Amino acid sequence: MNFQPLGKRILVKREEETKTTATGIIIPDNASKEKPSVGEVVAVSKESEGINVGDTVVFSKYAGSEVNLDGEKYLVLNLEDTLGIIK
Repeated sequence: MNFQPLGKRILVKREEETKTTATGIIIPDNASKEKPSVGEVVAVSKESEGINVGDTVVFSKYAGSEVNLDGEKYLVLNLEDTLGIIK
């Protein structure tokens, strides 16, 4: 993948949605559920400081723009939409 975010933006691969509950109940695909707001940083713009590729970040619920690259879905986020890094 050759994608370089511009400005103060990062490219994030959203964590997979959970298909089962902790007790083993399978959640159907058509059930109403929220997308996870946690993901792994896969690319960082040159202007973004304090965040690195491989970091796990938490971001705002409606933040970013979805893009499809090489058959995978990613989010392009403004750095200010990132709420924090999970260590």
